[in-house]
Amino acid sequence: MAENTNYKNSQKLAFLGSSFFIIALIVAMGAFASYKIIPAGYRGVLLTFGKPSDVVLGEGLKFKIPFAQKIILIDTKIKKGQIDTSAASKDLQDVTATMAVNYHVNPDQVDVLYKTIGLDFESRVIDPSVREVMKAVTAKYTAGELITRREDVKNNIKMLLKERLAAFSIIVDDFSIVDFSFSKVFTDAIEAKQTAEQLAIKAQRDLERIKIEAEQKIAQAQAEAESLRLQKTNVTAELIRLREIEMQSKAIEKWDGRLPQYTGGAMPFINVDRLSK
Repeated sequence: MAENTNYKNSQKLAFLGSSFFIIALIVAMGAFASYKIIPAGYRGVLLTFGKPSDVVLGEGLKFKIPFAQKIILIDTKIKKGQIDTSAASKDLQDVTATMAVNYHVNPDQVDVLYKTIGLDFESRVIDPSVREVMKAVTAKYTAGELITRREDVKNNIKMLLKERLAAFSIIVDDFSIVDFSFSKVFTDAIEAKQTAEQLAIKAQRDLERIKIEAEQKIAQAQAEAESLRLQKTNVTAELIRLREIEMQSKAIEKWDGRLPQYTGGAMPFINVDRLSK
């Protein structure tokens, strides 16, 4: 009888111990589930039985009703997305491009974002918006303008993308066109055009050089002709007489007093009287 009593008492103690452990575990779980820490760069959306509230929870320690409420964390830091897309230019050239978008969720409207889109907003909103805006803008430019007016194209895409994503509580911080590429036929045509332009520039330079050289030669010939004309104008009878006298004087200075010997013909003579005069 005493043994049965002891057995029953031990069972009661075991049951009480188990019950206490279970209760303590439930209390601990409830206490743990009654709060959540929202880290820096995040905002929280409070759900009550799955229904989101209109209150945006900021960073720090936040309390909630265990098992009835839940806090969804949404990253509001700046992110970068890179998207490959294709479109057609105004002159119907195929265009492929790689776009880079820096964006972040509006911290004050994370509840709206969660209610309207959810957490997969990158694939549902950002990627399609970039592709649609890209097609809309490139259709306004020819393929050549997409190359020469790349900065204008970028700014137009950025402006339209900002307007489009702002409706979904997403802010565009920056946008850039990583790469533009075209069909091989168009690329070959561009290269051929550049080669032709370079050859035309070289031919023009050669023509200008030849023209300058010809003008220089004409100017030189004109200068020489003018010099000869001036020399001819300045030649007088007195100048010719003076040059004759100078030449005969030099001949006398070199003469050794002997007359040259000739086998025939007339003997040259120097008019001494004329020189003395």
